[in-house]
Amino acid sequence: MNDYAAQIIRENSAWFGQFRIMQEKIPDIVTFNYLYDMAVPDIRGVPVQPYAPMCVTEDKVVRFGMLEGDAVVKADWVVYDPQNAHKGIPFGANGSTANHLALVLNTYEAGKMANMLGGHPSKIAPVLADQQCAEVVVIKMGPEGAFVWTPDEAVQVPAFRTSSVWKIGSGDCFVAHFANAWMHDGKTPRLAAEAASLATAYYCETQGFPTADILATKRFPVVRPSIAYIEGRRLQVYLAGPFFDLAQVWMVEQARANLQHMGLRVLSPYHDIGLGSAWDVVASDLKGIQESDLVLAITDGLDAGTVYEIGYARALNKPVIVYSERHKGEALKMMEGSGCIICNNYTTALYSTLWEAVTI
Repeated sequence: MNDYAAQIIRENSAWFGQFRIMQEKIPDIVTFNYLYDMAVPDIRGVPVQPYAPMCVTEDKVVRFGMLEGDAVVKADWVVYDPQNAHKGIPFGANGSTANHLALVLNTYEAGKMANMLGGHPSKIAPVLADQQCAEVVVIKMGPEGAFVWTPDEAVQVPAFRTSSVWKIGSGDCFVAHFANAWMHDGKTPRLAAEAASLATAYYCETQGFPTADILATKRFPVVRPSIAYIEGRRLQVYLAGPFFDLAQVWMVEQARANLQHMGLRVLSPYHDIGLGSAWDVVASDLKGIQESDLVLAITDGLDAGTVYEIGYARALNKPVIVYSERHKGEALKMMEGSGCIICNNYTTALYSTLWEAVTI
């Protein structure tokens, strides 16, 4: 890290009590710039030639994959998060060793690393454990929680639903709390993963640091995916919203891409039905609502067509998630009173749509 990054850590180290920094100076740091917290970041400062690897010898280590270079770790206990969806570099590939190794990955990373893309975590985890001599493999599964594998146990811990969602840093939060619970507190991998999932929910909702006292009392609703979803059914979202100017079209484009990335099917009038007269498009729009499982409505501007679509969907008893940053209270009264889920934050609206979809 450079001096500026080290100073930031020192200024915030009071939160953690005694905190020691062993600084490896580099000319520049890698920066991640997000337009919003679901956006693909603009990454800058990645060196053309990776810096020489750090060598770390400690009792307990959390090792993250890095864009700047690498870390060769010699430790008794290690939690490894490769953070590289494209290459999936194994823990020991750079000479790192651990007596007790836990891997924490998301589903895509795990499938890529095991050369089993699309496989279920229950199949992938033992392969990764065997390949890398890991005694624990944790595979994060989005709304389905996390799959925890050990030689003696294979379980899933739940994800939790929050009233607000801040996504950046949530994966790091999960890894850090799992590592602390497993390596420092001596909890079993299952209990450590449960604590990590709860801590991540708290972070996503508050952007705050969850202390042990907070985690002991804090509760969130569990996301309970339906059997149909678990067996592979993918729900269809009707994406309601105006598309009369560039900003509105951009918004629809982003929402469609984000929902599809979450594994949902999307029927977007802009993309799938198109422009036309009332006689050309309205019947197709209403048919699209009928054939969809739920609706995400972008309501800033209170476009009359979108408001009509919301009412039509609610009359059919379809779940409706309303995303509105500019309007609240009186303007949304009919939507709130008819059972719509109101969100004033974009990422929260997307995740609320996902959580509703997986439970249908």
